Amino acid sequence: MELKFSADFGSSFKKEGAFDKSMLYDLLIIGSGPAGLNAALYAGRKGMKVGVVSGKPGGQVVDTASVENYLGVSFATGEALVEQFMNHVKTLKIPMLNDADVEAFEKKDDGTFELKLLGGDVLKAKALIIATGSKPRKLGIPGEDQYAGRGVAYCAICDGPLFEGRDVIVSGGGNSAVEAAVDLAKIAKSVTIIHRSQFRADQIVLDQLNAFNNVTVFLQTEIKEVIGEQLMTGVVVLDKETGETRTVKADGLFVEIGHIPNSQMAKETLKLDNHGEIEVNHLNETSIPGVFAAGDVTTVPYKQIIIAAGEGAKAALTANDYVNRLKR
Repeated sequence: MELKFSADFGSSFKKEGAFDKSMLYDLLIIGSGPAGLNAALYAGRKGMKVGVVSGKPGGQVVDTASVENYLGVSFATGEALVEQFMNHVKTLKIPMLNDADVEAFEKKDDGTFELKLLGGDVLKAKALIIATGSKPRKLGIPGEDQYAGRGVAYCAICDGPLFEGRDVIVSGGGNSAVEAAVDLAKIAKSVTIIHRSQFRADQIVLDQLNAFNNVTVFLQTEIKEVIGEQLMTGVVVLDKETGETRTVKADGLFVEIGHIPNSQMAKETLKLDNHGEIEVNHLNETSIPGVFAAGDVTTVPYKQIIIAAGEGAKAALTANDYVNRLKR
């Protein structure tokens, strides 16, 4: 599915509030996905001087063909849902600086923060929220991008219901892949797990998988290509033990090999886990006072739109308390 933005999509903030690069903001939010936009909404309602710095308006949600699990929205394209988010935030006239990539940030001696943008601009704030999200780790094979949204998917929780009664493939051998296969086996006609080596999943999860009789497992098998016509029809695989190549037919392919957090700007300053996710506590505080993080870029489990939005609200409320303490 090709997503096309309206002419003013991503620029609506400019109509409502001009971004002032010379201002000392109470709060700068990096990222405009669900976490960043909900953080902006909550910070704006608290009366903070807040600005949003964004590379790609809407984050990876705009690449989602359909959203059916966001409370109060029975169905929406990712683009349409983000436009609703933006229209809501726009009512508060919060300025957004689009197409701006943050290279790094620094806490100065006076306690304020400087954001260094690609191109040389420097922005200043009393507090920061990093909500830069993540991107799914891809197989990097022919046909994967061509059939993305037309059979190839990266979230079983999000897109699984679209494949009810159909044949699907899950790529991966860790806990997330096996858990996805378990969820899909409850609704799909058949589930085939294809993994290039041995399972890395916990035995308790594998035991749950073994309870289903509509699941087939091919280990030591590598997916080489996604094939199809208008929609995906299957994958070409290589049996690494025999060297044989064959086709596995399916209506959908769920790539469950992990996500890559967009935390490059923080890798030299904040504490990250071994996956590159920003470590946060229950208040969304990071290892540096005044820097908060929310959404898929953090260690919070379950990378879902509604969870990211909630985490963004929580981060904004915590940031507001932090800035208020600075004023005392």
